[in-house]
Amino acid sequence: MVNTWSLYKPLLHGLLKLAGMNRQVVEIESGTTINFWVPSDETTSKKKPAVVFLHGFGSDGILTWQFQVFALANKYAVYVPDFLFYGDSITDKSERSPAFQAECMAKGLWKLGVEKCTLVGLSYGGMVGFKMAEMYPNLVDSMVITCSVMALTESITRDGLQRIGFPSWPQYLIPETVEGVKTLLDVAFYKLPWIPNFIYKDILEDMYSDHRKERHELLEDLIVKDINFTAPHFTQRIHLLWGGDDIIFDKTEVRNLMELLQGKATLHCIERAGHLVELERPFVYNRQLKKILASLHEDGRGN
Repeated sequence: MVNTWSLYKPLLHGLLKLAGMNRQVVEIESGTTINFWVPSDETTSKKKPAVVFLHGFGSDGILTWQFQVFALANKYAVYVPDFLFYGDSITDKSERSPAFQAECMAKGLWKLGVEKCTLVGLSYGGMVGFKMAEMYPNLVDSMVITCSVMALTESITRDGLQRIGFPSWPQYLIPETVEGVKTLLDVAFYKLPWIPNFIYKDILEDMYSDHRKERHELLEDLIVKDINFTAPHFTQRIHLLWGGDDIIFDKTEVRNLMELLQGKATLHCIERAGHLVELERPFVYNRQLKKILASLHEDGRGN
């Protein structure tokens, strides 16, 4: 039987090309390449504000952000990378830290001619986004963070895993069975729609069969000891755009993040939406995101 996911991807990629997007593989250094979806028209894109979408741990960039790309590609220069060990992004280095992901993203964007951008980061992508903002403040002008934390500390890990009922992040985020995929999505949605079993099977085969070892290592390197974490001072404008019913990083985590940001972030909550709010309520998410981006660029400080 044909894998439905393998049929959907070429269709999605064809629609993206019609929307003015192209796939480009960028060599960061020997042995390390990052896959990007980028604007097809380089000349026109340089006149638009750059918006970079950073995906979460469960899927690659374009599957995560497909609805947002179609909504924004006309007005903004949209860039959607795949993190290392997702899509066609790969490295032969042993480094697995969020800082290394951030370095690869920044170098890839510079090679694509992006000098300043707004980052939109979901979950794992938000953590890498915070690291990019800390390491490359001249590149990252502003951020929109969705259902994420500044760093995945031991205490955040303990509380999050307790809420979702798992002993470890890999057991939740790297499923081995069809039931594991179902549970992953059920936890990440406020109300998961009915999906036939063969779709779950196809998702498991297409999205969770490759790079399992490397993704385990990414998660191991993601957790920070509480005693070793100090919140950086961010100069960027920051908006938090959250699923109001997210149980992975719930409203307590949002309040803690607001405190770490010392009140400089603005919070926008979308009710009846879980962790994957950009997929669960894309029209509401896009409407809020457009308002945020307009506010960030209307004063001329944007790129």
